[in-house]
Amino acid sequence: MSDDSVMDDTVVNGEVIPPHPEAHDLAVADEVMPDTLHIMPIATRPYFPGQVQPVVVNMQQWQGTLQKVAESGHRLLGLSFVQGVDPDQAKPRDFPGMGCVVRLHRLPTGGDAQGQFLVQGVKRFRLVRWLSEKAPFLAQVEYPRSQGQRDSDEIKAYAMALIKEIKELLPLNPLYSEELKQYLSHFNPNEPSLLADFSAALTTANGEQLQEVLETLPLLSRMEKVLNLLRKEREVAELQSKISGQVNQQVSAQQREFFLREQLKAIQKELGISKDDKTADAEGFEARLKSLVLPEAVQKRIDEEMQKLSYLETGSPEYGVTRNYLDWTTSVPWGKYSEDILDLAHARGKLDEHHDGLDDVKERIVEFLAVGTFRGEISGSILNLVGPPGVGKTSIGRAVADALGREFYRFSLGGMRDEAEIKGHRRTYIGAMPGKLVQALKEVKVSNPVIMLDEIDKIGASYQGDPASALLEVLDPEQNGEFLDHYLDLRVDLSKVLFICTANQLDTIPSPLLDRMETIRLAGYIAEEKLKIARNHLWPRSLQRAGVEDEQLKINDAALKFVIDSYCREAGVRGLEKQLGRIIRKSIVKLLEGGKDKLRVGRKDIEELLGKPPFAADKPFRGLGIATGLAWTSLGGATLAIESSQVHTLNRGFKLTGSLGEVMRESAEIAYSYVMAHLKDYGCNPDYFDTSMVHLHVPEGATPKDGPSAGVTMATALLSLARKERIKRPLAMTGELTLTGQVLAVGGIREKVIAARRSQIMELILPVTNKADFEELPNYLREGINVHFAKTYRDVFHFVFEEHLDDNALH
Repeated sequence: MSDDSVMDDTVVNGEVIPPHPEAHDLAVADEVMPDTLHIMPIATRPYFPGQVQPVVVNMQQWQGTLQKVAESGHRLLGLSFVQGVDPDQAKPRDFPGMGCVVRLHRLPTGGDAQGQFLVQGVKRFRLVRWLSEKAPFLAQVEYPRSQGQRDSDEIKAYAMALIKEIKELLPLNPLYSEELKQYLSHFNPNEPSLLADFSAALTTANGEQLQEVLETLPLLSRMEKVLNLLRKEREVAELQSKISGQVNQQVSAQQREFFLREQLKAIQKELGISKDDKTADAEGFEARLKSLVLPEAVQKRIDEEMQKLSYLETGSPEYGVTRNYLDWTTSVPWGKYSEDILDLAHARGKLDEHHDGLDDVKERIVEFLAVGTFRGEISGSILNLVGPPGVGKTSIGRAVADALGREFYRFSLGGMRDEAEIKGHRRTYIGAMPGKLVQALKEVKVSNPVIMLDEIDKIGASYQGDPASALLEVLDPEQNGEFLDHYLDLRVDLSKVLFICTANQLDTIPSPLLDRMETIRLAGYIAEEKLKIARNHLWPRSLQRAGVEDEQLKINDAALKFVIDSYCREAGVRGLEKQLGRIIRKSIVKLLEGGKDKLRVGRKDIEELLGKPPFAADKPFRGLGIATGLAWTSLGGATLAIESSQVHTLNRGFKLTGSLGEVMRESAEIAYSYVMAHLKDYGCNPDYFDTSMVHLHVPEGATPKDGPSAGVTMATALLSLARKERIKRPLAMTGELTLTGQVLAVGGIREKVIAARRSQIMELILPVTNKADFEELPNYLREGINVHFAKTYRDVFHFVFEEHLDDNALH
């Protein structure tokens, strides 16, 4: 052997490591190896001959084993890889048949639970039999030799392939280079067995694959397996390097862009072309203020905040808070007003453009606008539009805004429970914002818009506050000129805003709030009005939404009337619009499937498109003991049939059914008492009720009913039963009855008249005190209706049974 092949000792982790015995070409066959070894399990991966690495173990478990090895002269220890088992709990059956003999170079020092010691792999060993099956493990071993001629051409070729793969790995990971230097300092690179073991130890293969390499004694097979592991390692390293390169390239591009932008900012700043963020913000706020007329208090507050902004660093949290405050404050249109169009003809045109029908409501709104025109301005006004769903309350508000030429903003109060939604959050809270009213002014950019407060009857209350109470300041013309928003902490003038509220009913609106509003009632539409609305508004709009041309799909008036009468009897037109949408969708299917260009929808096609009508033609209840009343509901007016029947004649009794409320039950009791007291006067058997069990029922028992207006109807039904005489013609009535027979006024006359027309009942009995309400109705509602006005019940009796009573007959 030449002198160059002899290798010096090497220092690793402070230890002097001698050259491996197999590294000398002329070394003796083997140094003397003991027949018995102490065995220690390791869990991470197998140890290979030639490796010089530290091993970490649990000192409490393996202190005795390491002590015995250190005391032996050879200081040799067997390391075996145990897979899927805690090394401290390993049993002899868990050890594989082959492991690696290592030389212990340094024992752990100190009292740590985990100890680390440096070992050098020597050669393979094979377990022969166990001499001690408990720790410290002791076993008889043998030392198998590698099989194969190391000087054969095939072995050399594999060795060259391994070296080539290692060279390709070196540029991909610097750690490989360090391990290769360590290997070359200890071993002869021309030794194929050690080269194969080193190459295997170099990879990140799993423990099972490496154990398979360790147990492979034929050198050719071992080198083949290691070559496959190296190739996989190279592929993974190349992929990792590619990913790292992409990430570094992206980061470099971002850094380059950042530096270029910073340089551009610096250059622009030097040239006076641009400013920093703080200066840009300040100049933006000042530019907004140039077109505003600021009150003195607002100007003072903004100046203070601008000065504070100039002191703060852009990265501080306080800077963001101050900037947001200035952004909102300068966005409020202080002193900016749009010019009103005070032209009644224009207003009428806009109202007619948006709505068919509702002539009385339009007249009320025109009167309201006329007062503003006379004064020269419309301010300090709060309208409240009350009516059933779908009658056009929201669209009337939009029409008023168009008529005046004002901006329009709408938000819903339904379900609102936090007063901060109205008055804003205080700036001390994270994410604080102004209230909805300030947000509305910012969006519309003028201080005199039309603001619609939708669903004001559905406003809520909670532990967070009562929004209805917060609205008291907003809707009071005497107070809203200095409305205080908690976020801005400044007085905002809302006196020029026209507020329009909408509600389905007045019962749930607090009386102090209701007192501040001018109420305009919108009753439901009659069939003729619905037909005009469908023809002029709903049908064209539904066609437009579906993308259908007017010439492609047409519907005649007979079909529309049938839809209105048989499918849509609600007070509004929302249900009618849904049904028209269904007709259009089903018609489009026919157009596409039938290959037609046009389609006409007639009366006979409606049932095919919409199914069986939910409403049949109204046939008022007729018969002995039956009378028809008129009722008001939140959905509009309705006819109400009241039935009475004699159940038996065994004893006296009176039974009520039909989901009646407390007030309606009291009305029934009053009617029963009044009729029973005056049976003789009205031509009945005076003893009729003494021996009769009478049952009075109001149909549609699932629907709750309440109110006093059915008193005269109940009395009429009971008299019909007692006289054994049915009401011979379609007739409906309403009115509160007292014990002395007086007929008192009731509400909802318009809705009740519409309900009667819808049911084709053209003869009505109303209280005489409601005569003015009836006469205020539009002509198209009163036309063709025969109304009798009753002061007392004997007037009702006369109109119903067409009998005259002696003035002295009743007492």
